[in-house]
Formats: sequence, structure tokens, C-alpha cells
Amino acid sequence: MGTDTVRARATDEVAERRREQHGWYFYDWACSVYSTSVLTVFLGPYLTAVAKHAADADGFVHPLGIPIRAGSFFAYAVSASVILSIFVMPMAGAAADRTGRKKPLLAASAYLGAAATTGMFFLDGDRYLLGGLLLVVANASVAVSMVLYNSYLPQIAPPEERDAVSSRGWAFGYAAGSLVLIANLVLFTAHDSFGVSESTAVRICLASAGVWWGAFTLVPLKRLRDRRAAPGARAPAHGWRQLAATVRDMRGKPLTLSFLFAYLVYNDGIQTVISQASVYGSEELGLSQSTLIVAVLLVQVLAVGGALGMGRLARVYGAKRTILGSLVAWTVTLAAGYFLPAGAPVWFFVLAAGIGLVLGGSQALSRSLFSHLVPSGKEAEYFSAYEMSDRGMSWLGPLLFGLTYQLTGSYRDAIISLVVFFVIGFALLARVPVGQAIRDAGNPVPDRI
Repeated sequence: MGTDTVRARATDEVAERRREQHGWYFYDWACSVYSTSVLTVFLGPYLTAVAKHAADADGFVHPLGIPIRAGSFFAYAVSASVILSIFVMPMAGAAADRTGRKKPLLAASAYLGAAATTGMFFLDGDRYLLGGLLLVVANASVAVSMVLYNSYLPQIAPPEERDAVSSRGWAFGYAAGSLVLIANLVLFTAHDSFGVSESTAVRICLASAGVWWGAFTLVPLKRLRDRRAAPGARAPAHGWRQLAATVRDMRGKPLTLSFLFAYLVYNDGIQTVISQASVYGSEELGLSQSTLIVAVLLVQVLAVGGALGMGRLARVYGAKRTILGSLVAWTVTLAAGYFLPAGAPVWFFVLAAGIGLVLGGSQALSRSLFSHLVPSGKEAEYFSAYEMSDRGMSWLGPLLFGLTYQLTGSYRDAIISLVVFFVIGFALLARVPVGQAIRDAGNPVPDRI
């Protein structure tokens, strides 16, 4: 084979890889709007208001006959959704690895979640149970789809590109979230001019996130390609059996398991802050919905630069050190949130700025770092366990948040309780020798990790 032929083939491979990477970015662009507009901004305060409308004289609702303080219902629904994910994600990850058909599974989970989110338009009156059900379906669906999405990363980016590619994906997601939040802000603040009530404007914002999610999912479905299944692939096991099999395999790579456990802990805190911040702002600090939208928009804008900036820091100091620095920043920011004065949006914006600067980078670098710890051919299976740490196992934080509020009646006590996740997560991650973990997984160690 001639030199020109080899060079041309290498050029074609790079072009194909870039095409897949660009398509891959667009799933972050598609689904991040759900996390931003629905989970972070609108659904928490709105579903809490619907639950309070349905509550009895003592402020309790009674799903399945269980007395629950209306202010805790949203947090409990988030916990229920991620517990459901535990049963579904291992099956999706194993099926993807063993059949080589990730795209059909990605499409099914994405469009189920998009449909549930679009259905939130019908959440009005006292339909808090409908809201809880749609939240459970949408949240579980996005978790499953992210297993499949993340598992493409080791296949579309060589080791030296993964920090940058992962960071760009997060940046795409935050850019989309910012764009849609601007439209949401215009509709919400000027709802009278559009001839709709405030409640209807919120429901339109919720449903539009589902439409956006479904529409832009077409891009990655067109550009990403399935790989052949590994030789000797078997049919996937079910639920806990598959999770147990994945964990047994990880026991042969204890350092990978140690990283995953550290990530489970500190990311539980991150996910809970994302899902409960608007409830804290509206219920404890007395901030308006418009103020919350602007604050989350600020988070989105700064998170784009934060994700890209921390990606650059990782090239200088390594991903592990950069993540550890972000956890220190998370701890300080969250502790400061406990002391925020009520009715003072300026200080809430300062807090939002702090969160935005570390949010995207801490998540993007964790994803790229884990991709180095995954044995070849087991990407989706291992990323199903990772996604449980990212979303599917992040039920302890919302549960702790909800229980703390239920017992104390104070959202300040609830928010400060989350500091423990960042402190313990820092201590666990600091003990993981990531270079050795990468070698144990059979992968080349980058120059800076």
C-alpha cells in the first residue's frame, strides 16, 4: 500500500471522527434543555405549587395513602425517578455492548423522555400525581439515553482528545440551555402580552423543552454510527443481575471502582444542587420566577466558559487535580448559600456565578477521566454504572434534602446538608492513583492526567 493511500485513508478517518464528534455534541445540545428548563428552573417550583394546591389543611398530600409534606414531593419524585433508573440503565448498557446497536436504544430512550416532557403541558390544577409520573419517566429516560451517549466517547475520541471533546459537549449543552432560557424568560415575563396566563406560560416552557429534545436528537442519530458487537456477545441480563455482573467485572479493576465510588458521592451533591436550587430560591429566599430564570441563565452562560476553561486547566494540571479544585469551590459556594439573605437577588446571582464556573468543568472532566478507566469493548456497560453515579444513584441527595426539610421545615438546613457529599467525595477521589487505574484497564496513559 502506497504512502499516498495510507495518508488519504488516515485523512478520511480523521474526517469521519470529526463528523461523529460534531454529531455527538448535538445530543448534549438536545437533552440539556430538559435538565435546565425543566429540572432546574420550572418544574420544581411549579410542581411544588401544584402539590400545595392539592394538599390538605396540614399541608400534606397523600400519594398511595402516604402522608408527604407538599414541599417535599418534588424531591421525593426525583429520588423515585433515579431509583427506577437503576433497574433500566444496566440492561440498556449491556444490550448496547452486546448487540452493537446503540442508536436504536438511544432513539427509544430520547423520544420517550421527550414525549413525557412535552406531556407536562397538561400539568395544571391539582394534578401533582401526573406531574410526578411524567417527571419519573422523563428523568429515567434521560438517564438511560446518557448511558448510551457517554459510551460513544471512547469510540469517537482518542485518549489525547477526550478532555477537550467531553468539555465541548458540555459547552454545547449549556449554550442550548442558555438560548432556550432566554426564550423562556421572554415568554414568562411578558405572558400577558402573549395572551396567556403565568401558569400556561410555565407549561409551554416545560413542553417546549420536550419538543426541542426530540427535534435535535435527529442530528446525533444521523451522524453517529454503530460498531460491531464484541465476539462472543451474549443477550443482556436483567436489572440487578446485569448490574451485579458489571460490578463483579469491575472488582478485577478496583481502582476504576474506587473512582466510580468517589464520583457517586460528589456528583450526588452536584445533581441535588441542580434539581433543588430553584425550590430553595423560591421557597426559602422568596425570589420570583423571573429572578430564578435569570440566575440559571447566568449559570448556563458561565458554565460554557467554565467547561472550556477547566478543560484547558486539565491540560496543564491534569484532570484529577482540576476536579479536586472544583470540589473545593463547590463546598465553599454551597456553604455560602446557607447564609444568603432572603429577598436579595444580587447575592443569589453571585452564588449562581460561582456554581456556573465549576459546574460544567467538574462534570465534563469526570466523564473524560472515567473514559480512560474503561476496558475496550465494555464502554456502554461500564458507562451504565457511571451513569448511575451521574444520575441513577443520585437519589440520596434529593432524599436527604427532602427529609431534612420534612423534619425541620427549613430549606436552609436542607441545602447545607449537601456539603457532606463534596467533602467526602474530595477525600475519596484524592486517594485514587488514576495513572495506575488507566494501566490496569489496559489503556495508554496520557502525558497529563
